[in-house]
Amino acid sequence: MSELSAPTSNSDVGAIRVLIGLGGVITLIIGILIVVWPGRTAAVVAGVIAAYALIAGVVYAAIGLFGSGRGGWWRLGHVVLGVLFVVVAILAFSNLRATTAFLATFLGIITGAMWVVSGAGAIAMSRYAPSRGWAIVSGIISIVAGVLLLFSPIFGVAVLWWLLGISAIVIGIAQIIYALSITRAVQV
Repeated sequence: MSELSAPTSNSDVGAIRVLIGLGGVITLIIGILIVVWPGRTAAVVAGVIAAYALIAGVVYAAIGLFGSGRGGWWRLGHVVLGVLFVVVAILAFSNLRATTAFLATFLGIITGAMWVVSGAGAIAMSRYAPSRGWAIVSGIISIVAGVLLLFSPIFGVAVLWWLLGISAIVIGIAQIIYALSITRAVQV
């Protein structure tokens, strides 16, 4: 059985400290951007997804066009999939605001539906829970939150996005403090 060992050299500790600190700074910056410019930050995320779709489309089309050793239907399927990805990317880039709203609505509906199903499952399985009352309360809260999110997905996602930003700020600060404390802990 292998055990994880603590870093033995000062350079290892320094590298770990820098990585944790850098991760904290990036998380803090993302959190601040989400809280200060929620719409623009969401649009950037939508743009990243659109860019991914464009790159994936080109890759799938190239695999279909230049792939060898596979049948014609396999190659045609990859080309068609690649073209579909490229079309979606072009549509997304042509109206990034609408794409952002669509993604927020889609995410809100999916999350709301998952919360409703999760809540129903918690209630259905409550008889097996150590504390049946808490399982039922948890299920009811999940169902109510899910229904609210289903009826107002964009507002719900905006609240969740804002909470994500605040969480990222807190986590980023905690990681920075942790990175700064690593050296002191090792020197003791």
